[in-house]
Amino acid sequence: MTGFTLAALRHRDAARCAELERRLFSGDDPWRERAFRSELDNGHYYLGAYDQEGRLVGYAGLALNGRAPDFEGSVQTIAVDGDWQGKGVGKALLEALLARADEVAAPVFLEVRTDNERAITLYKSRGFEQLGLRRRYYQPSGADAYTMGRPAAVRQEEKS
Repeated sequence: MTGFTLAALRHRDAARCAELERRLFSGDDPWRERAFRSELDNGHYYLGAYDQEGRLVGYAGLALNGRAPDFEGSVQTIAVDGDWQGKGVGKALLEALLARADEVAAPVFLEVRTDNERAITLYKSRGFEQLGLRRRYYQPSGADAYTMGRPAAVRQEEKS
């Protein structure tokens, strides 16, 4: 278990995504297959991380809302199989989402459980700041979430 690649998430990955959701987010309301299919059908930017055998080991999604030049990004989800956590998969997925947002100079927002220190550290290392607190955001567990945001990258034409 050493290498992984990132590629566009496929509809056929929806069942595996739902399986990972049930394992990783069992205390809350894990997404079902149809939620992933809907996200893909709506044209949102979703990536999968695949091991050397092509098995999905992580996924992430970004919604870009609005119209050029005023896009706003929202990280919909990032999840990594427990066996692959701490191996750079989540970092690679986040960086790929941020690169997509930077292409259209979109600020990016997300919610993260207040007790998910690993994720919070990763987000802060990539320029996110805590903006607020949503009490009892995750259900049914009632866990709180921080809202975090990262400013838009400056477009090259704006630098001139």
